[in-house]
Amino acid sequence: MPTTKPLLERAWREAVAGSGLIDDAMLPPIRTSGDQYAQLAWDPRGMVLVLDEDGTVHGRRGPHREVFATQDLDEVLYFAAEEAVRDLAGQVAARSAGHGPATDLVAAQAEMLDRISPAWGSRFRGGGPKGAKAAPPCGRDPLENLAWIAGAWREQDPYTNLEFFRGEGVSAERVALLHGADPGQVAAGTSLSDLREMDHGGRDAWDVQWESFCFGQAGDWVFLMYHETPPGVRPDEALSRLGVTEAVRLSACAAKGIHTFGYTRDGRRVDDGWGVLELMRYERGRAPYRRGGQLDFLNQALRRAELDHPELTDGFELYFHALEIAFGLRLPHRDIEEERVRAAQWARGNPVLG
Repeated sequence: MPTTKPLLERAWREAVAGSGLIDDAMLPPIRTSGDQYAQLAWDPRGMVLVLDEDGTVHGRRGPHREVFATQDLDEVLYFAAEEAVRDLAGQVAARSAGHGPATDLVAAQAEMLDRISPAWGSRFRGGGPKGAKAAPPCGRDPLENLAWIAGAWREQDPYTNLEFFRGEGVSAERVALLHGADPGQVAAGTSLSDLREMDHGGRDAWDVQWESFCFGQAGDWVFLMYHETPPGVRPDEALSRLGVTEAVRLSACAAKGIHTFGYTRDGRRVDDGWGVLELMRYERGRAPYRRGGQLDFLNQALRRAELDHPELTDGFELYFHALEIAFGLRLPHRDIEEERVRAAQWARGNPVLG
């Protein structure tokens, strides 16, 4: 039976009855066409449900962002309840001591959903598609491998861009050369401390840093850290020929408060058609990417990070830890801190594009 507005309202009433938490009024607004929805694009309650004639229900935030689409009535009810308890938990957190985000916000959401439906509480902890089970706790220091750099990186320190590349037989040296590194410095194994001790002819240290970068291998991934690549460098096709099958790109612009995440696999951008993905979209306890979409695995990793580490009040640290969970990304903390990490300047002239 196709989902209709009366059917959805009745099912919601039955689902939340007796919970003592949420009521009929907390069901997101329902619209039956794109035109009607557009008139309520910025509803203060956040999500709006849009019904198609075939019974598909779309969860929308703003005029261009679809967070889910399903014909499964239970899924619709779950997503609506998840939204409702998130708002409720946020109100409780706002009244907590210090008037800041409560560290147990996500655990509180899970407990509230348990009271409505144990199956919904379990699904929330899994953070992914229907039936997904929560991943086992990571059991380690969340700042150890990647998230240690999150706070500084937000201010473009040490570099504006962090990029990671993975593929069978991919070497850090070759990736660096493809991006325009000075071949002599790569061959010499120049470190960041070596680079800073060189005679740069009286040039300003900031100018030198802007035209340099760090690189290396950490786990399965080659990493690059830089401000800007030389003009005209577009190594994507060459990287594919080199064997790179996956790339994760993070960029920071402190002045504009814009920080982005990008993921490509087999030469194709993975973003569910959303375009540039801003890290600012992430809000604790709310999945930032399309449910059931290509990045739902990252929603799951974020939920795992939230449940494991409520002590991390910095959203960037949580997000970076989730990237470690999802992709296995890491950066060598001590090597970077002690300036032993490999480094080079961009070559003067044409980069080596293989």
